[in-house]
Amino acid sequence: MKKITSIQNTYIKDLLKLQEKSRERRKKGLFLVEGKREISLVLKGNYTIDTILFVGDLFSENDLKDLKNPNINYIEITKEVYKKLAYRDSTEGIIAVVKTNDFSLNTIKLPKENPLVLVLESIEKPGNIGAMLRTADAAKIDAVFIADAKSDIYNPNIIRSSVGCVFTNQIAVGTSEEIIKYLQENNINIYSATLQNSNEYHKENYKNSSAIVVGTEATGLSQTWRDNATQNINIPMQGEIDSMNVSVACAIILFEAKRQRDFII
Repeated sequence: MKKITSIQNTYIKDLLKLQEKSRERRKKGLFLVEGKREISLVLKGNYTIDTILFVGDLFSENDLKDLKNPNINYIEITKEVYKKLAYRDSTEGIIAVVKTNDFSLNTIKLPKENPLVLVLESIEKPGNIGAMLRTADAAKIDAVFIADAKSDIYNPNIIRSSVGCVFTNQIAVGTSEEIIKYLQENNINIYSATLQNSNEYHKENYKNSSAIVVGTEATGLSQTWRDNATQNINIPMQGEIDSMNVSVACAIILFEAKRQRDFII
């Protein structure tokens, strides 16, 4: 089995570029995932693993047995190399090099009856995107659409903050216009979270096909989503401020939709 001991190794330098630059991830069609739980979710999400790098002192060959595959390359690395590559302050000792997936709208497979989906418009903060992907998994919704993306889905902070739920959700990326057209063609009601011309979120019926749409905390949803909404919705504020963190708002509305669909919390 191959072993790499130097952080000056050309392959390790290439992996660092994948970790740090979205342009490199797009160019190579690869990204990094660290941690056994996250890597197990990569496999459940039907992603293809190219290479697994592991620290022999922390992760034995016996620990690798669940990840054994003749199509995967295995490279033993030192703790120093691992520390250089790792995004988190963890000592789990395993990193996977994974091939990117296609996020085209035509890859989404929705149930025939009353799908529930989430749309994120122009969300910039990777931590917020990751948190909402985690919520989407927890609520077991049918798909997440990223409209007018401002951040690379394989950003390491999205993977970290989603605790691997970037791999457990159906995800599609497109422009707002493309996603609105897709929702309308599939007869999915659009509920846009915005203060303007809106109704309180809990007064709407989400039992039929529904898309919950949220935007940035700074500027909210664009006029395009407000104009094309079946109904604009808001979460009534009782304090001094007029909004809350977008990932919190997203969770409140999604679980109201699940409650209406007889989900037992």
